Amino acid sequence: MAAVAILLLVWQGVSVAGLVPRYMLPAPVEVLQAFWKDRGALWNNSLITLQEAGLGLVCGVSLGFLFALVMDASPLLYRAFYPILVITQTIPTVAIAPLLVLWFGYEMTPKVILIVLVTFFPVTVGLLDGFRSVDRDAVGLLRSMGASKKQIFWYLKAPSALPQFFSGLRIAAAYSVVGAVISEWLGGFGGLGVYMTRVKSAFAFEKMFAVIFLISAVSLLLMALVNGLERLAMPYRKVKQEEREDSQ
Repeated sequence: MAAVAILLLVWQGVSVAGLVPRYMLPAPVEVLQAFWKDRGALWNNSLITLQEAGLGLVCGVSLGFLFALVMDASPLLYRAFYPILVITQTIPTVAIAPLLVLWFGYEMTPKVILIVLVTFFPVTVGLLDGFRSVDRDAVGLLRSMGASKKQIFWYLKAPSALPQFFSGLRIAAAYSVVGAVISEWLGGFGGLGVYMTRVKSAFAFEKMFAVIFLISAVSLLLMALVNGLERLAMPYRKVKQEEREDSQ
């Protein structure tokens, strides 16, 4: 927080001193004033973006979980589809978004699909890495004790994959907001992306920075929510961290 405060003070000083024209880099105080003046519009557009991001994130995580399960259960499907998953991440989202708008229109559907595409990969890869990193000796031990595949999954694989899953989920949560804004840039009737294009056309750069700050805050809030879920799902991890800190 201290580093952020110093950065804002330097930014304010540079703007006040006139080292950079204010129309190019408005002062933080001007950005806060713009945020307060347009708080109603920002709030309404934020609700639209959050609705798109939330729906896309839920669908992306669910689809990623399903694909990870299927590919972990079948080595053949893993070898067939994993390279395709990697290739899909080489395609820029700004190239996909116009096609989705062309195919599905300007409503919420193309935006949710784009968010699913950008959130699906980190969750799938995280879970796959978690499933495949399970100790094979532990799997063999459970099998020798008569455990079924379902029992091995719930009592060994799923708990072992939780750290990688939440790491991927944090990335997906941040990507969901960015994906929603990008899709709104290229076509839509509301949302923070649409708001940005409007204030950009009006050369209201202090409002542009206000939206950027808001997008960052929303992304950080979603990541904090994921951290809270992680602590609830793995309370033992916090205990281990405290034990390590005490030992040091």
